[in-house]
Amino acid sequence: MYNFRYLAVLTAVHGLAAVAGSEELSDSGEFIDGVAAIVNEGVVLKSELRSSTALIRERAKAENLQLPPTDILQEQVLERLIIEQIQMQRAERFGIQISDQMVNAALTQLAQQNNFAFERMPEILARDGIDYAAYRRDMRKQMTLEQLRQIDVIGRITASPREIEQCVSDLENNVVGNSEFNLSHILISVPEAATASQFAAAEARANEVYEALQDGANFGEMAVRYSDSQTGLEGGSLGWRKGDQLPTLFSDIVIDLGEGEFSQPIRAVSGFHIVKINELRSATKKSEIEQINVRHILITPNEIIDNETAQQRLTEAAEKIRAGENFAELAKLMSDDPGSVNEGGNMGWQGPGTYVPEFEEAAQKAEIGEVTDPFRTRFGWHILEVLGKRTYDNTEELKENNCVQRIRNSKLANESELWLRRLRDEAFVETRI
Repeated sequence: MYNFRYLAVLTAVHGLAAVAGSEELSDSGEFIDGVAAIVNEGVVLKSELRSSTALIRERAKAENLQLPPTDILQEQVLERLIIEQIQMQRAERFGIQISDQMVNAALTQLAQQNNFAFERMPEILARDGIDYAAYRRDMRKQMTLEQLRQIDVIGRITASPREIEQCVSDLENNVVGNSEFNLSHILISVPEAATASQFAAAEARANEVYEALQDGANFGEMAVRYSDSQTGLEGGSLGWRKGDQLPTLFSDIVIDLGEGEFSQPIRAVSGFHIVKINELRSATKKSEIEQINVRHILITPNEIIDNETAQQRLTEAAEKIRAGENFAELAKLMSDDPGSVNEGGNMGWQGPGTYVPEFEEAAQKAEIGEVTDPFRTRFGWHILEVLGKRTYDNTEELKENNCVQRIRNSKLANESELWLRRLRDEAFVETRI
């Protein structure tokens, strides 16, 4: 069984098949359709409504879920189809297009996740009675909606400087969350629904263990002898745990302990715990990247300047620079790159992955102060000069970037809901069922 990411896409075709018998017939015996809702300049068909409703019934039956009455279910499904139609119309107005190559890339990734070759997908889908062409169409639609959401919602969610500053401060002050702990543990347990006397007996035993540890007893040996935890026979070892993944009981304990220290017995529902920190390390690691500072001149071929002319102009420019002419001045006169032309072609300090592969390869191969021969990328022809290379500590930038992502994620659900509600309110909708 394959764990398809877009399971809804796979089963939607089953929904169509399931309701084929319920289509209305014309006098000539052909299937006819009707309009369930008019949505702006588009429509939701009754066949879409029936197939989607059947799909949901199938899922509910498979998962043993109780559905609402038929009229309410139909109303809910229709509303979802209306909102989807509104989004697709908006994506069309934005000019969002998902190419065959993009669909192939998404399907290839999906196939790899399920350990089969992309070429086998039609065959594997067919085993479940799923039409490959219909699957591709629905995949394209899902990708279109996701790209619309990126533009219309995610791209407009901002993180203010104050929010970022507060987030970074919270991360830095969260000692437990920013640490990793190598822990050991001793549990003196009590039975379920233990009586007060049973708790008292367990507490007395835990205190005896604690006193022995204070007198120098080996924690691992004491765990093997006394711990009721499943890790007792391993000396109580819990291994490395991230601070933000610790149970609340343990996170409250370890915040007051240093490396090699152990806690007093801590009472919990299950009994009394003694926790030891064997090793401690920061989960926020220093991050360094290799950066490069280059300046370049770009000539983009057009109707007037062909490839050969562009290459020749840059060859001559490179020779002039090597002979002593100022790179920056020539860049201001010649370069077609609007982002750097006013800076004399200077691109600033940039890390790996900033440039297209051909440009990055040329920059990495060039020595500092060397002017390259002309080379081509998708943007046109370039020459470049490397002004410097350095190892850069980007730890703080990573913290800020992580905080921006956290802040955006925290706002995403609410902003998406408001966005859909606004689109729905602004649309013309007339239901016909």
